[in-house]
Amino acid sequence: MSISLLQATFNTPVDYFPVALQIGVAVAFVAVMMGVTHLLGPKRATSDKLVNFESGIPSIGNARQPMAIKYFLVAILFVLFDVEVIFFYPYAVNFRALGQEGFLAVLLFVSFFLVGFVYILKRGALKWED
Repeated sequence: MSISLLQATFNTPVDYFPVALQIGVAVAFVAVMMGVTHLLGPKRATSDKLVNFESGIPSIGNARQPMAIKYFLVAILFVLFDVEVIFFYPYAVNFRALGQEGFLAVLLFVSFFLVGFVYILKRGALKWED
């Protein structure tokens, strides 16, 4: 083996210089832009600008009021079953190459989620009556 081939197989800190340079430029750019906008931006704090609102609707009551756990449960379940769909894309792209074994794996994957969904329905996680 020649020396150049041996050197090519080992990473040195110099090999990471372009990455470090790009990260440094990105951080510097963000810092400069934030500093410039802070220095040059208008600073007129009127009473209308200091009023809290949510989506253009004036807030009513205390923001620290407890919310029902059902909202969070539905959000978490949505994320869980939404992320499941992402795993269908690799199968959809390669379904011919995966053949029957891939099809059975996808059926098993879907069956696990269907069992979970039935469990959630049986437990009443999506019922809103209290």
